[in-house]
Amino acid sequence: MSENKRQKRKDEHIELALQSEHALTSDFDELTFIHRSLPEVSILDIDLSTSIGPLAMEFPLYINAMTGGSTKSAAINAALAKAANAAGLPMAVGSQHAGIRDAELANSYKVVRTNNPNGLIFANVGADVPLEFARKAIDMLEADALQVHLNVPQELVMPEGERDFSGMLAKLEKLVSKLSVPLIVKETGFGMSVETIAQLKGIGINYIDIGGRGGTNFVHIENERRSKKDYSYLKGWGHSTAISLLEAKPVAEGLTIMASGGIRNPLDAAKCFSLGASAAGIAGPFLKILHEFGTEGLIEELEEWKQHLQIIFLLLGVKSINDLQKYPIVTGGKLKNWCEVRGIDILSLARRTIQ
Repeated sequence: MSENKRQKRKDEHIELALQSEHALTSDFDELTFIHRSLPEVSILDIDLSTSIGPLAMEFPLYINAMTGGSTKSAAINAALAKAANAAGLPMAVGSQHAGIRDAELANSYKVVRTNNPNGLIFANVGADVPLEFARKAIDMLEADALQVHLNVPQELVMPEGERDFSGMLAKLEKLVSKLSVPLIVKETGFGMSVETIAQLKGIGINYIDIGGRGGTNFVHIENERRSKKDYSYLKGWGHSTAISLLEAKPVAEGLTIMASGGIRNPLDAAKCFSLGASAAGIAGPFLKILHEFGTEGLIEELEEWKQHLQIIFLLLGVKSINDLQKYPIVTGGKLKNWCEVRGIDILSLARRTIQ
């Protein structure tokens, strides 16, 4: 693919993501916390800190991968980085393939480190890249971790997308054994099953962003770029973030699970933590805030998310994410049906003891 075509595709992704409307209902709505009338906690007791392996985070939120690889995306990444810096949140960039192949486009990613010199930055490549590409992506940003994205449905609907996915697991195993920073395997809006998570765990992957369905829909975005728009029936493909977190439960010991995809508000994020996530990533909603209200508007939004998380923790009477992961949460509706047929234990989640 020519670099001009690649830049055009990157900009089309941004425009289509901004136009996308997220569903008003979500599998998160089928998860209910037990109300606590006597929380017995002060807001001063609440500690929202978490970690991704060696990477300490003051707050359990991160701005997830969005863009890069064009002039327009450079301005967006610079603004996102300024907001991340002001709010003290980690940030991931979009796929860096364009910047690795064309030095002139590398600046659309480098602006992130320029505008957030001391923050946690996640580089981003596909699972098919050779080791030297992964290292270049990390070096480009002086990155603290590397996201390796899985996006098979997107590639298949993309007219110019990949059609050979053989050997992906072996490539990931090589990468994780050779890199000096944490490697985060990340889905891109299609979620993960227990089988996939077990495969990743088996080759030494310790950090997994389950990237569930419910947010930016890349099947829809790529289908909109097709002349016939003939893959609309795949728009609902994949597993929601809530399902993916529940799928992860049987094999999650020893793993750091991160949640992203369709997280609409701080309550959704808190439900992710309750189901075992150490951190929650948000992309599309923050991009729209940036587009409508600018960098200062996004900073204000990020601060509100942090404050609202404190309120939710206080409402539940929990002092930390570790406490929240022991708090009872009830699964209902289609989510309950899924868990029953998949053999996922949701009774123990509902009957956890309030400390």
